[in-house]
Amino acid sequence: MSYQTITYAEADGLGLITLTRPAVMNALNRQMRAEITAALRNTTARALVITGEGRAFCSGQDLADAPADGRFDIEATLRDEYVPMLRAIVDCPVPVIAAVNGSAAGAGANLALACDVVIAAESASFIQAFTRIGLIPDAGGTWTLPRQVGNARAMGAMLFADTITARQAADWGMIWEAVPDDLFAAHWQARAQSLASGPTDAYRNLKVALRASADNTLDAQLALEAKLQGICGATADFYEGVSAFLQKRKARFTGH
Repeated sequence: MSYQTITYAEADGLGLITLTRPAVMNALNRQMRAEITAALRNTTARALVITGEGRAFCSGQDLADAPADGRFDIEATLRDEYVPMLRAIVDCPVPVIAAVNGSAAGAGANLALACDVVIAAESASFIQAFTRIGLIPDAGGTWTLPRQVGNARAMGAMLFADTITARQAADWGMIWEAVPDDLFAAHWQARAQSLASGPTDAYRNLKVALRASADNTLDAQLALEAKLQGICGATADFYEGVSAFLQKRKARFTGH
C-alpha cells in the first residue's frame, strides 16, 4: 500500500509509522487519519512505533482541512475518522510505542497517549490545547489523561492548556520515560526492537488484561488473568522462556 501523508516501513518484526507533514508540524488531516488507521490494521509486525518527521510529533487537527464552506462537522469527523484511528491503536494486537520527537498538541497529544507506551525526547512537550480555540479535549483525552495522572492534574492541564514538558509528563506518570535528545533515537529503537523480538502472544494478552482491569471487579479480573495465562502457558514462547531460564541463556521467542 502506498501512502502520501505517512511512511510505513517494516524490518525484523518492527513496524515504523512516520507522520510526514513536517511543514504543518504533522497536523492530522482526513487522509493522514485514514492512512494511520490502514497501516495499523494491515501490519504484520510484532511491534509498532509511531513518530513524527521534523521538529514536531503532531500538532493535532489540521484546521485548514475544512470543507469548502469552512464549516466543520466536528462530531462526524470524530465519529467517522478519529474513533477508527484510535480504536486501531488500542485494539492493535501488538505493542504500540509513541516515540514523541517534539511537540504533541491537541489531538496529537492524545494520539500519543492512546499508544501502549510513550517515550519522549526531553525537548518534547504535550499540550491539551483545545480550550484555546473554544473546544473541549477530544481524541480520547478526557478518558486517557485522568486515568494516567488523576483528575486534578488532568483538569488543570485541560482548563489552562499549559505546556507540559516531557520531563514533567514522565514525573506525573503520563508517559513512560523522557530521554535526552542525543540518546532519543537509539533508545526508542532499542526499546521497540526488544518488543519486536519478544513473546508476542504474551504481549497481546497482557494488553487485553490491562485494558479490562479498569472496569472489572477483582473476581472478574482474577478469572480473566487465569484464562489468559492458560492461553500463554500453551504457547511455544512459554516453553522457550522456561528452557532459556533453566539453561541460563537468552530466550529466542518466535511470537507463537
